[in-house]
Amino acid sequence: MKANIKSLLQVHFAVFLLGFSGLFGKLTTVSIFTLILGRSVFSFLSLGSFLNFQKKSIAVENKKDLYFLFSLGAILALHWLTFFYSIKLSTVAIGLLTFSTFPIFVTFLEPLFFKEKLLLKNIFIAFLAFVGVTFVIPNFDISNSDTVGAFWGIVSGFVYALFAIGNRKVVKKYSSLIVSLYEQLSVVMILAPYYLLVAKETVPFREVILIALLGIIFTAFAHTLAIEALKNIKAQTSSVIFCLEPFYAIILASILLDEIPSPKTLIGGVIILGTVLFSNFINKD
Repeated sequence: MKANIKSLLQVHFAVFLLGFSGLFGKLTTVSIFTLILGRSVFSFLSLGSFLNFQKKSIAVENKKDLYFLFSLGAILALHWLTFFYSIKLSTVAIGLLTFSTFPIFVTFLEPLFFKEKLLLKNIFIAFLAFVGVTFVIPNFDISNSDTVGAFWGIVSGFVYALFAIGNRKVVKKYSSLIVSLYEQLSVVMILAPYYLLVAKETVPFREVILIALLGIIFTAFAHTLAIEALKNIKAQTSSVIFCLEPFYAIILASILLDEIPSPKTLIGGVIILGTVLFSNFINKD
């Protein structure tokens, strides 16, 4: 029982830390490319150091697996680019809530990738989530930055759904830490040439500190904490707690950034998160 309580607290703390991630899109002044590259560099170094400390091998069995892991890293890079772009254009609340539609995309994509049956109840749930999105989007005017930001948040959710499905396949063979290590390395390899050849951005020391915190504490440490907790609690329980991430992020953004979401946005958020929670319960094993 004590181990279960400890693990539950670990997941809640991990989700709380992850709730800070979106804020860095507003707190930093560097470009999105530089922010994501720096995040991945520090996260990769942290994960590598942790695995080295545990004296665990990071070898993969064959080139096919290596290419697949690097492909997942490319998808992760695209997810982060669209996610932070969404927040830059709109607000933390809109970016997080529209991204939170990703479990609905998973519902439709998993049957295609794993030859599973698409259930009528999941189609109904997806419709309810769509209703929630219509509340989150201020209006459907493409000249409105919040609307465009919401669109990119939805794209981010779709891309993350692909990422989650890919991870479902690969974690059956390798530990989550090793998978994350190669994915972070892939992001670095993809974005580093752009930074060195095109962006050539000078990063102030304050920004380096913020990016280091994002990569080490709010990425590598938070994900490691959440993964470790799965030893004592069910993945379904963990996924329900992860639905609190937008809730934490909205509270933090209102305190630190003075971003107060509108009542309409909050209603949409309740519908989306409620739909995701309901989906978790009716689809649990």
